[in-house]
Amino acid sequence: MRLGRRAAFFAVAYAFAVTALGTTIPTPLYGIYQERFGFSELTITLIYGTYAAGVIAGLLLFGSLSDQIGRRRTLLPGIAVSAASAVVFLLAKGLAPLFLGRVLSGLSIGIFTGTATAALIDFAGPGESGRATLASTVANMGGLGLGPLIAGALAEWATDPLHLPFWVDLALLAPAALAIWAIPEPVARSGRPRLTPQALSVPAEMRPIFLRASLAGFAGFAVLGTFSGASPGFLAEVLGVTNHFVVGLVAFIVFASSTAGQLLVGRLGEGRSLRLGCAAMVLGLAFIFAAMLAESLAPLIAGGIVAGCGQGLSFRAGLGAVNAAAPAERRAEVASSFFVVAFVALSLPVIGIGVLADLANLRTAGLVFAAVVAALAATALALLAREPSPEPAT
Repeated sequence: MRLGRRAAFFAVAYAFAVTALGTTIPTPLYGIYQERFGFSELTITLIYGTYAAGVIAGLLLFGSLSDQIGRRRTLLPGIAVSAASAVVFLLAKGLAPLFLGRVLSGLSIGIFTGTATAALIDFAGPGESGRATLASTVANMGGLGLGPLIAGALAEWATDPLHLPFWVDLALLAPAALAIWAIPEPVARSGRPRLTPQALSVPAEMRPIFLRASLAGFAGFAVLGTFSGASPGFLAEVLGVTNHFVVGLVAFIVFASSTAGQLLVGRLGEGRSLRLGCAAMVLGLAFIFAAMLAESLAPLIAGGIVAGCGQGLSFRAGLGAVNAAAPAERRAEVASSFFVVAFVALSLPVIGIGVLADLANLRTAGLVFAAVVAALAATALALLAREPSPEPAT
């Protein structure tokens, strides 16, 4: 029995959200792992950084696979890899499984991101690509935000904090797998599949647009990466916040703010959204800088809200501008290049924070991070200010 088109649309959105949720479950648990296994802040950021490596590998290797073998045949292995990540975390008794678990979780969302978005467009029907893009955004960012919130609550108020969140993850993945199994296949197989890496390049004529959008995207994903990978250390060591639910809540707030920012792009238009997004990130990072100086939670949360909203605005608008400027025959290649820049930003600055924290301390690392990323966002804003603002989208 196969689901109808409408039910299949919601099945894919649910599976996308659950797969994204699994990737951020470890966020509020890093402090417990650090206590249990006795590793440094640099090690935490390296564990987090391997996630981005998995995402990039998934995007480059499997980004176009579903066009060859079908959506179901690509999404089901993505769920299986996500479940394998949860099992690895359940069995973890040292550092190596934590690295492996993060690589697998990154690989799962790398497989899912392009395929699930394409499947949502398939099932949305003619003329409904906007609804599909919105569903993809909400499922992705909503799942990423719910992961630390659920894990933080379980770690704070339930027993067995290093196992129960992953059992919950597996329990959510089981109906996702059944639902994807039941969706109809919207893509016909096109012969023997070829697993070739997606090429990365940007046509010369659109490089100025790509530079502005990718600078803003890099700054925004650096903010998301820091709140996912390094904020538990900041909260515990700099601000004295050890409540696991609060750690998860702070990460949730940033992802929820990003979702809100992305939803505003349709009303504001891409050009205006890019400018406002960069300006909001600069302002939000100023709040984060102040939070590090004052060692206060309130400005950190305010900075997360403002910078998260700015990230959402600049990311969706930047991706839209890049897609619009790219030649039709090279659109996937250009979009993949943009995503690789974004996911490098998700890990590289976080690893830099870990190195600086080992050399100095987390407070200094946080101050340097806020200043550098704010400078990147300000540079993108200055470049954007030279361009005329297009009319808002209707």
